[in-house]
Amino acid sequence: MSPASWRERVERLQSERVPYVHARVVLAERPTSAKPGDEAIVLADGTVEGFVGGQCALATLRAQGLAVLERRESTLVRIAPNPEPDQPGRVVVHNPCQSGGTLEIFMEAVLPAPLVRVLGTTPIAVALAEVGTALGYDVFPYDDNGGGSIPDLATTDAVVIASHGNGEEAVLEQALRSGVPYVGLVASRKRGAAVLGSLDLTDDERAAVHTPAGLDIGARTPQEVALSILAEIVANRGTTARSSSSSPAAVEKAIDPICHMEVVMVPSSLHAEVDGRTWWFCCQGCLDKFVADPAAYAGA
Repeated sequence: MSPASWRERVERLQSERVPYVHARVVLAERPTSAKPGDEAIVLADGTVEGFVGGQCALATLRAQGLAVLERRESTLVRIAPNPEPDQPGRVVVHNPCQSGGTLEIFMEAVLPAPLVRVLGTTPIAVALAEVGTALGYDVFPYDDNGGGSIPDLATTDAVVIASHGNGEEAVLEQALRSGVPYVGLVASRKRGAAVLGSLDLTDDERAAVHTPAGLDIGARTPQEVALSILAEIVANRGTTARSSSSSPAAVEKAIDPICHMEVVMVPSSLHAEVDGRTWWFCCQGCLDKFVADPAAYAGA
């Protein structure tokens, strides 16, 4: 992949709000096919784009990339041909299939900015867009699809209703039933309770709505109120996670029966059906060896 194509691919992933892991080789001890600076991307379905080593390194990259994406934090992975003790600041992986070299790969989780949708054009709604953008959040009007249409909330992290009574009920119900992690209603405690009481909601759904929206920091101006709401969204983020199709589910793992490497069980990993059972492999060589004589390794 050329540098220009690489940039285009990364920009497209970011514009489409697709989480991925960026992997870059930072150390390569010969013999290895990779060299420092080689890059790859790992997506949530286990797809790998780019190059940071041969097939065995690819299997480790896929497994570690999915783990990094699940943890949503970066790590330095050391792939060594011989067992090594744990090392501070590194995840050490024994890869017996390698050609004999050692790789260190820095793996960074690249996540889309939190997506906040705001209903209303009040001063607080305007301030939410200003302050949220300064924080690096993606803040959009609730009906940014145009024509007042209801947006897809599957990847929305927060919905804030700051419309002073205009269209509140429908948006509250839509946000709650779409599982949006944070739903905030800008209203007094009395009016907020009245709005929620008028809706056909369960007790748990009513309790999930933050009203008055925002932490009690003594806010007075629209900007201060916006700050208090965004602070509450940040505080809420640690206790409520957004489940989306772009986030990796818990991935099952298998042991390659030939080399005994750990392999993630995703469609992009090498596998074969033998006698009604699926076997998983780190590389084509292991797969071919197994298929040639399954009985010799089936008990491994």
